[in-house]
Amino acid sequence: MLPLVDHHCHGVLRSDPDDAAFEALLTESDAPAAPGTSFFDTQLGFAVRRWCPPLLGLEPHCPPERYLTRRRELGAEEANRLLLRATGIGTYLVDTGLPGDLTGPAELARLAGARAREIVRLEHLAERAAEGVRDPDKFLAVLADAIATAADTAAGFKSVVGYRHGLDFAPEPPGPAEVRAATADWLASGAGRITSPVLLRHLLWSAAGTGTALQLHTGFGDPDLTLHRCDPLLLTDFIRAIRPTGCRLVLLHGYPYHRGAGYLAHVYPHVYADVGLSLGHTGARAEAVLAEFLELAPFGKLLFSTDAYGLAELYVVGARLFQEGLDRLLNGWTASGAWSAADAERVAALVSAGNAERVYGR
Repeated sequence: MLPLVDHHCHGVLRSDPDDAAFEALLTESDAPAAPGTSFFDTQLGFAVRRWCPPLLGLEPHCPPERYLTRRRELGAEEANRLLLRATGIGTYLVDTGLPGDLTGPAELARLAGARAREIVRLEHLAERAAEGVRDPDKFLAVLADAIATAADTAAGFKSVVGYRHGLDFAPEPPGPAEVRAATADWLASGAGRITSPVLLRHLLWSAAGTGTALQLHTGFGDPDLTLHRCDPLLLTDFIRAIRPTGCRLVLLHGYPYHRGAGYLAHVYPHVYADVGLSLGHTGARAEAVLAEFLELAPFGKLLFSTDAYGLAELYVVGARLFQEGLDRLLNGWTASGAWSAADAERVAALVSAGNAERVYGR
């Protein structure tokens, strides 16, 4: 099994979720499942039932109720440990910007018997920097120091500008007067959730100026976003504008616009595409989606991740669907003579770990 670098993920729950909470983590929706069904009745739900029960001593595809009972019998820590250690993931790059009783990088690494590094979410960093601050100039100074410190210690930055505004933002950096005015308005309003496109752009350009890798959410997610405004192709002018900074941009997820993300990685040297989230939610169709990622994206520009959040099961499913899908694709291409076995092995190593190690450093 190839070593995996999960370059975009989140912590797992420290305590056992009840049935409803577990199911809620199998969907991006905030609404109930269709009448007479549950969120196990999805590609992701079926994938969990295929891959995870044997790791906890049960048969594949056992009923959800039996699986959840067994999980509670083991307890959260033991279930998390068994599941995480079966993924084949050797390094986790953990986005720490989500709320909840989640493991941090060090705790996740301990449970998984692996390494972990932090990905700093820019919006969360700025909102924390504003705590107790009401003067715009002081806030901007504190923020600049926080970004510089994070660049020295973290593996990379992440932005959810797609959620907060959309990817159709003005590509150029905002001017100092514009930033100060937007900051004053935001602080005066109580410094809550950042949605100002001026401040969001300031965060992006500030992070890019450090030369640290920058992840951007694109494509589908929960109902907080407007999907058509998260098409990665909307970033084209920003991608062009940011290139002189030397910042590497990693386009997360992408689905259903993943072919556009592959195109951007194809034509811009500082742009990379990510397969995470797309594969888990497409389940038995993950192989087809992975093949579409591999159509145009250069093989040195595609990165594996799970985007797992809350449930250790999502790490298992993300890793297994990726490995199974990639194996079937590459075996088919080598069997047909389209690829050599040596090239297939080299590409698998790049996408599984090598590209992430190059983008983020070991």
